[in-house]
Parts: sequence; C-alpha cells; structure tokens
Amino acid sequence: MKHLFLLCSLSIVLVLAACSGGNSSSSEAGDNAAGSSENPASSRGNELVIGVSSEPQNWDPIDTFLLDWSTVATSVFEGLVDRNNDLEIQPGLAESWEYVDDKTLVFKLRQGVTFHNGEAFNADAVKYTFDRLLGEQGQQGPQYSNYTSIESVEVNDEYTVTFHLNTIDPVILTKLASYGAVIVPPGYIEENGEEYFDTHPVGTGPFKMTGYERDQQIVLEKNENYWKEGLPKLDKVTFKVIPEASTRLAELQTGSIDIMKRVEVSQAETVKSTDYLELMETGTPTVFALRFDTSIEPFDDVKVRQAFNYAIDRNALIEEILGGYGIPIATFQSELSFGYNPDLEPYPYDPEKAKQLLQEAGVTEGTTVDVYIPGSDGNFKEITQAVAFYLEQVGIKLNINTVDVTTLNSDLIPNGNAGGMYRNGWGGWTLDFDNTAYQMYHSGEFWNPTFYDEEIERLLEEQRNSVDQEEREAIFKQLTQRLYELAPEVNLYQAVDLYAVNKRVVDFNPPHDDRLRLEEVSVQ
Repeated sequence: MKHLFLLCSLSIVLVLAACSGGNSSSSEAGDNAAGSSENPASSRGNELVIGVSSEPQNWDPIDTFLLDWSTVATSVFEGLVDRNNDLEIQPGLAESWEYVDDKTLVFKLRQGVTFHNGEAFNADAVKYTFDRLLGEQGQQGPQYSNYTSIESVEVNDEYTVTFHLNTIDPVILTKLASYGAVIVPPGYIEENGEEYFDTHPVGTGPFKMTGYERDQQIVLEKNENYWKEGLPKLDKVTFKVIPEASTRLAELQTGSIDIMKRVEVSQAETVKSTDYLELMETGTPTVFALRFDTSIEPFDDVKVRQAFNYAIDRNALIEEILGGYGIPIATFQSELSFGYNPDLEPYPYDPEKAKQLLQEAGVTEGTTVDVYIPGSDGNFKEITQAVAFYLEQVGIKLNINTVDVTTLNSDLIPNGNAGGMYRNGWGGWTLDFDNTAYQMYHSGEFWNPTFYDEEIERLLEEQRNSVDQEEREAIFKQLTQRLYELAPEVNLYQAVDLYAVNKRVVDFNPPHDDRLRLEEVSVQ
C-alpha cells in the first residue's frame, strides 16, 4: 500500500509538471495541427532546416567535447577513420591502414581531397593536426587526454603517415573516428589565427560553414568539390538554435524547420498525429546520471551516495516520465559499450534501506542538497522533480538549480562548482568504456574535479595496457563492480532519442551517437 501511495503521489507531481508553462504551447500547437494534411514546408526547395536545442559556441575540434558540436560539425570535418550510422569503423580521409607492430600504425591517405578554402589535404595536414592537438594549445582542452598514446606522427611521403604510439592503445582507431581527431587546414589556421578558426571553421566535409550567429543559427552550404562523387544531395542546411522544446515543435508544425532534434516524450503523440510528420526513435550510447561531488558533505560518505541510489525508483521514472523510452543502467555506460557488465543490476528501489544508510551516516532529516541541471532539457526537469519527490520520502530536500547547458558542462562541472549533485550526460562516443571511465573517474580529468579511488586508478591503467579484449573485458568487470560499490553517481538510464521529421525529407537516418550524417539526405 505504501509503494502504491508513493506512485500515486509521483503521478500527481508529473501531472503538475506536464501542466506547467513549459509544455502548454506544444499542446495547443498539437491540437491545431493534428490531422492536418497540408505540408507547410513543401515549397522550401533543396535545403533543410533543423531545430536544435543548443550549440557549442566554439567550432575548433580540440576545444569541445559536446554532442551539440558533433551534430553540426560532422558535416564540416572529417577524420582519417570514419564511423557510419551503423557504428561500424570504415575508411575516411585514409583509404587504408596497417599495424606494423602494436605501437606503429601506417595510414595511406586519400588523394585529390581539398579543404573548403581550396587548401590541399595531405600528410602535412595530418601531422599539423596532431602536433596541434598534442601541443600546448591542445593540452588546455578536453580532447587531449584521449590521444596521449600518440607519441608522434611521421610524414613518410605526401600521402603516407606513420603514427608512433608510446603505449598500446586498444581503442586508437575508434578514437581517430571521433571529434578531436578530425583533420584541420594548416595554412588557413596559421593565416587567420586560432580565434578566427573558433567561429569560421574549415574542413573537408560535404558541407562548408558559411554563416554562424551565436545562439541563433548555423548555415552550411554544399561543398561543390567534395571527394565523394554525387554528394551531398542538398544545397543548404540551416541549424536553428531553439532552446525550448515547445518552440521547436511549433516551428516544425508551421514548416519553419524540417527536423526537430530532442523531441520530448510529452510531444510524441502530437508528432505522430500530424499527417506530414514522422516520429523516429533510435537507441543511443548516451547515458544519464545524477553525479555527486564527492568532496562536498554529505556526499563524501559512500553510505549517503548508496542511500540516494536506493531512494530512487528508476523504472518508475522511465515508464512514467520517459514513456518507456529508456533503459535502466547499473553503471555509467550503455549496453552498446564494450565493457558493459550484464551481471550488475541497478540498485533496487528500497526507501527503508535508504533511510537506514542515511541514519548510519549521521544525516539529519530535512537536510537540503543542491542539484544543477540544464534549463533547456524538459525531460530531465521532470526527472529531477520526481527525484526530489523520492528524496523527500527519505528526509532529504532537493534544491533544483537550472542553468545554461554550455555553462554547466564547460564551466561549473569541470571547476567543481555544480553543487553536491548535477546532471551528467555522456555519449560514450568510442563505444568502449575506456573513454567514459577515464574521463569520469581518472583523477585530474576535465570532467572529474574531485573523485579519486586508488583501485579505480590501477584498473584504468591496466585495461589501457592490453590489446587482448578478453583480458580488458575481465578488467572492466572488476572496474564496474568497484564503481557500483562506490556509487559516485545515481545512474538512471540509457537514452532513446526521438526525432520529428517532415515527410518531405528522404533518407534521413537518426544517428545512435548524435552525429547527423546529411550527405545522403534529400528532399521531395
């Protein structure tokens, strides 16, 4: 009976959240548009407009680690290695590669490729890119630590380079398929300077950036000299930055945008009931948690962290708020990630156990803790409101602070100023737990200002020094078990992303990893 009462009370909280001002405009727009057969975007021409919630405010690949960067910049930049929509590694700007030994990797480069400014892509550009990434400037950014296994890049001839590694790196190829390793134009950067490159990026991709208004829009136009014959099919793509989901949906329904990213669960039925729109879903490597700052009381006590895990019913959050679009997780990685531990189950919902642990830790009833979340994420706002309800049942008051997502990820979290708890979302872009675990739990990393555990440090280094995947998998089992016990966060769910797409759009495939691949997309 008590559990039933909690669920009924939680339902009231969720109803109130759904009736708040943030969602009212989307409901009204949905009532007006549902069933309409006339497509308001049909006269736009051979171009797309995509509504996104935010943008990274810096387009230099060594300065960012945000998924918002990859959503746009995947169309502008390319790396030696690529990863397609099925998450398979394939050739990119390198036609082929070969291991000479465990620490020596030779790449044969694609010939006849040019950057958007007309500069030639060649071995010198590859060497410049990695010298820059691993040099003084690159070391100040969040990408650097992913590539420290690269000792040097040697130019063999105009279209051959050799990567010399200082240690075995079992995930180097998938790293080279990601953001920080995209190739940049030496001449352009040297001529125009680093600050100019931040807002006027140049790559070799299917589209070139021709317009950028911070926090408003990004304009890409077709790269007429793209090396893939016949691509891209579109003449222009505009990304409109629209933080509020209700406003993005209204823009979609009036035809101002063709694709809406980050559809909220409460909007799904509206999209499905509109004749000219399609709701598309995709499983992702992205996971969400509420992470603790373990240097702040009471979260410096493992019993408190475990208590918070027992206090929250993840399954109810997923079903009641996410409409089932989510998968509960026991550690901070998705089931798509190598190193995922299927033997671990999420902490069970046990508020009595939570109360016991809080009492043992000396936490008094009525203790207030701060949590910081992005103000633009409507789904997570509701998640946090429900979490506040659960914590209140065990005597904890949650003070919810909403901030700009870029401020949270690029300033507050890395500087240890995000309160005792904060939303932690991670894309797991290498599909290998090495990247996630190292960035989150290795001491001194950009997004880990306070957490430290000696055994975790040892296990992280052990798995990085082996190319034997069975051995690495065994190490990851030890690592995830230890993290499960230490509970540095409340792991919540693996995300399922929802996109709303105008039916005039052809061959759009929602990506698992936020990296929109648009070169094959067309309109009718």
